[in-house]
Amino acid sequence: MHPYRTHTCGALNASHTGQTVRLSGWIHRKRDHGTLLFVDLRDHYGMTQLVATEGSAGFDVLNGARLESVVTVTGAVVK
Repeated sequence: MHPYRTHTCGALNASHTGQTVRLSGWIHRKRDHGTLLFVDLRDHYGMTQLVATEGSAGFDVLNGARLESVVTVTGAVVK
């Protein structure tokens, strides 16, 4: 599709469960629950919730990013 994404946020659904995908978009909202960080990522096509656990590769980066920051993330799709 594009070097910065394999799918758009609006394209993901249950059939993608288990696949590794790359998404790019703006951080719309963040919710910090201690060892879990929930991030709503949006692009022009929809919104997808990201979940990062403390100690994972992207946790510190996402935790430090401000709202409306543009990020590219790679991870597994879970239902």
